[in-house]
This record gives sequence, C-alpha cells and structure tokens, in this order.
Amino acid sequence: MQSEIWRHQHYLLKAIVVLEPLSKLVTDIFLIEDGHAQERSEFDSVLEKVKAQDLWCGDRNFCTLKFLFTIRDKNAFFVIRQHGGLGFKELDELKLLGATDSGELFEQKVEISYEGKTLILRRVVLKLFVPTRDKEWEIAILSNLPDHIPATKIAEIYRNRWTLENLFQTVTENFNGEIETLAYPKSALFSFSMALVAYNILATLKAALGSVHGVGKIEAGLSDFYLVDEIQGTYRGMMIAIPALEWEIFKDFSNEKIAQFLQKIAQGVNLKHFLKATRVPKKPKAPVIYDRKQGHVSTTRLLEQYNTKKKRS
Repeated sequence: MQSEIWRHQHYLLKAIVVLEPLSKLVTDIFLIEDGHAQERSEFDSVLEKVKAQDLWCGDRNFCTLKFLFTIRDKNAFFVIRQHGGLGFKELDELKLLGATDSGELFEQKVEISYEGKTLILRRVVLKLFVPTRDKEWEIAILSNLPDHIPATKIAEIYRNRWTLENLFQTVTENFNGEIETLAYPKSALFSFSMALVAYNILATLKAALGSVHGVGKIEAGLSDFYLVDEIQGTYRGMMIAIPALEWEIFKDFSNEKIAQFLQKIAQGVNLKHFLKATRVPKKPKAPVIYDRKQGHVSTTRLLEQYNTKKKRS
C-alpha cells in the first residue's frame, strides 16, 4: 500500500493526515491540540502504522533519521524529500539521467547513519526549469526503493503527493473543516475530523462514478462543490420522504455488494449537472502583509493559563 503523509496547520491546531492515493481515502489522522507543538511529537504514532512492503511519501519535515530508519527496519519503503539539516555521505557523483517536463533529473547514492546503523539510499535530484512558489530551484528526494524502480518514477511519486493539497481545499471549501469560531481545540479537532469523514464519503462516490464513466473524466471534469451541494440537498429530502426502516437493508451489505450498488446508481448519473465552471483569468492578488509583532497563539496554552489563574483566585 502507498501512503502519503501531510502536515496540516490550523490557527488553533495541527494534524498529520495519511492518504491512500489509489482510493483517495484518508486512512489515518493524528491530532495535535497544542498549536505550538511540533508535528514530530506524533511521529512515533505515525510509525506504528507502517507495515511491511508499504510505501510512504512525505515532505521534508518527515525527513528525520529515526523516521527513515524505522520505515526501513519494518521492511517498508519511502519517498521523502530531503531536509536541509539531514547529514549524509556522498558515495558517488550526481549523474544526469535526462530531462522531464519540469526539469533535469539527476541521481546518486548516499549513506546515512543512525545509532550505529548505516543505510544506503538513492538521492534523486530534480533541477527545475521554473522555481517553486518558495523560490527553490532544486528538489532532492531520498528513497530506499530498489534500483529497478526508475528515478523518474520516484520523482513522479513525490510530485503526485500534491493530491493531498486538493483534499484540504475540498475539506475547507465544501465541508467547513475549519470553523474559526470554534475556540476550544477539541471542538476544532472534532469538526476537522468529521469533515475528513465527509470527504471520504465523497471520494467513495467519485470512485464509483469513475469506475463507470472513467476516472479521468471524473477527476478532470466534475466539480466537488456541485456534487456536495447535490448530496446535501438530496439527503435532507430522502430523510423526510423515506422511513428509517427502509434503510436497514444496507446494514448487512458486504463491501463488494455496496460497491456494486453504487456502480448501478452511477450508471444513471447525468454528469452534465456537475461539471466544473469554465475558468476565467485570475486577477492578481494583493501581497499578504504579515505582522511579525503578532505572534502565533496556542489556544490550549491560553486556556491552561486561564484555568490556572481561576484556581488561584
């Protein structure tokens, strides 16, 4: 199984989300109440989910020696962007492999060490034709995948992890996953988690539509907004018109039978009703001005300070 890990930060909380890219389903979420806490405090919990022959893909924040060695020790694989602070020993020079649509691809062997153990890795470097939004011209990826897996495939695996960014956009825009008026961290975490559950339902329905009408057509042409709006409106009516007793037939359905049922329904869906709106050229955004004097605030710590003062008084 391939898993993609992503760090999500809200102004009240943080979370690590795990996505299975083939099904587009969120398989795990690790919640962090304290907005000041490091995501790495939950890495041990993430590593408990690693199984043999898994492939884990993540950004450079997950590029720690313990994280990489633990995945290797569990007979699993990783494709993780190199962190600038990770030391390594070059075993050979970078070799040019050719050009992709986004840059020139290089590869070399490197060695890392941790607690008396060593690990030889493939270091795949993509020197970009156009810089990233962070003005970076180079992306270095570390992997322990075997040599018969082409470097181009490793670069593609890392590039495709950006599907998680689409997940958060869908959750934020369509499921109100970040309600700013929820001041208590546990409330905000619960709201975000329920939004991810709703996202999984949407991903399941899109998979059913894709199996009938073609995955490419569904991914490229359908609007999540229109789909969610249709589901929300139809659900309200169905709950009024259809007695609860009529739904009990589904409780004993197997996964295979549910999938067959969804595919049967998908055959009758008119996709024209849910097509994305035609985009017009975007207007340039005004630059965001950040006030450095206004620091990040952890609601958990504010509540702790309030409760301490209350007890003293």
